[in-house]
Amino acid sequence: MNQNYFNWIQDIKFRIRSAQLKASVAVNTEMIRLYWDIGKSIVEKQTAHSWGSKVVEQMAKDLKNELPDTNGFSRSNLFAMRKFYHFYKDVEIVFPKQNLSQNVEFQDDKIVQQVDGQLNENSILCKIPWQHHISILSKCKKYEEAIFYINQTIQNNWSRNVLEIQLNSKLIERQGKAPNNFEHTLPKHQSDLAKEIFKDPYKFDFLTIESEIQELQLEKQLTDNITSFLLELGKGFAFVGRQYPLLVGNKERKLDLLFYHLKMHCYIVIDLKMEDFEPEFAGKMNYYLTAVDKQVKTEQDNPSIGIILCKSKDKIEVEYALQDINKPMGISAFLFSELPLNLKKNMPTVEELENQLNNIIQ
Repeated sequence: MNQNYFNWIQDIKFRIRSAQLKASVAVNTEMIRLYWDIGKSIVEKQTAHSWGSKVVEQMAKDLKNELPDTNGFSRSNLFAMRKFYHFYKDVEIVFPKQNLSQNVEFQDDKIVQQVDGQLNENSILCKIPWQHHISILSKCKKYEEAIFYINQTIQNNWSRNVLEIQLNSKLIERQGKAPNNFEHTLPKHQSDLAKEIFKDPYKFDFLTIESEIQELQLEKQLTDNITSFLLELGKGFAFVGRQYPLLVGNKERKLDLLFYHLKMHCYIVIDLKMEDFEPEFAGKMNYYLTAVDKQVKTEQDNPSIGIILCKSKDKIEVEYALQDINKPMGISAFLFSELPLNLKKNMPTVEELENQLNNIIQ
């Protein structure tokens, strides 16, 4: 077949997948709106007739009998629908114009998620799957928390498993909390984005290591678990290298970890410290960032940003250390799962393992 045929098939494939995606989104929207209406109906009937929770159990049995081939109306799911409506029913969810598609109708540059109790099809609540809602409702007590995780799910295209990891790690309490000097070293748009991206503390729960581990070993552990590491860093981070070499004068300097951020269009230098923050760390990072901007950064890239990850930090000391630094950087702590002391004591050393292996071979 010639190239024209191949291009035609590729175009048809793209259109099929696009149509499938649109159909999937439309189905999800209608299902969320249906579940909202059912939850609303349950709440209203219970209020009007003073019905207790048993009516929901009876409802599940009757729907199963009436619709034996239909799933999604179990007792637990009906209670979830009730909770879904009850959680959001008194909230007027609005969102900025720039976050919405062009075919949305606006009221004063914003869109309301419900009108007279009916869920608008453009509501943010319709943008994520039902099982994601169940996870969010099981963890969030406040509306603001729920909307944060809904927005993050939409922006990062999280699966339910990833969403639950972020919920369990209390991302909302860590996102955008790293002390920094971005406001004084970056243009406003870049500064706001940088503040939002970095966390404090970072949680490396996917590692189980000794508290006395050295920086090089920690680097190796993180890069050996690069998928989990990138998930904790957040969307947009692309791994460039570990112990990345830079020749400054006659000396070779090595960066612990170098990343590139696709949304911010800049290099991110990460310096790991298995100790408490010291003011000189900021001066060293300033030096690294100057070297990266001169040797690695191109004209198309924005100024490089540094993040110092240490075991702990004093807020006032960090503030003083960043006061006159002219390169953008943030300071964060990190947490990990420490190897239990009794397990460490019982673990054989490398030498003991080698001796045992030699004995077996002999």
